[in-house]
Amino acid sequence: MPLKDFPDHHDAELALKLYDLRREAVMRESRNAIVAKFLPASWEDVLAVTKPDHPLNAAFRQCSTYWEMVYSMARHGVMHGEFMMESSGEGLLIFTRIEPWLEQYRAHVGNPLAFRNAEWVTKETELGRLIAERFRKRVQAHLEAARAAQA
Repeated sequence: MPLKDFPDHHDAELALKLYDLRREAVMRESRNAIVAKFLPASWEDVLAVTKPDHPLNAAFRQCSTYWEMVYSMARHGVMHGEFMMESSGEGLLIFTRIEPWLEQYRAHVGNPLAFRNAEWVTKETELGRLIAERFRKRVQAHLEAARAAQA
């Protein structure tokens, strides 16, 4: 399927709808929790959040599936990718926090397509690459600080 060459008013409508969905109370609470508290420093930390009894499990599932849905719109040409990324970078924060253990995660959850759409925007959109690189630096700093604290 060809990707969109230019954003149009349908893209703007989708962007506004996606913004409204992010403002929904439970979604906002989940986003706040994941951004502030999901800071994996090891595969064990990632594995823990996949357990149903983990306090961040529901928030993690809600946020990761929301952003996968959003990024699929760009990957499938429903929405212009660069335009979408101008207001949808937050999902890449979750992706880059998982990315060091992405293959293990995919194997563990039994889904080789997990985070496929987030991964796509980090490779196929200019803004996705830039945003992901910025977040990767934050993740790397976090991992280095965690290692230093254990030493």
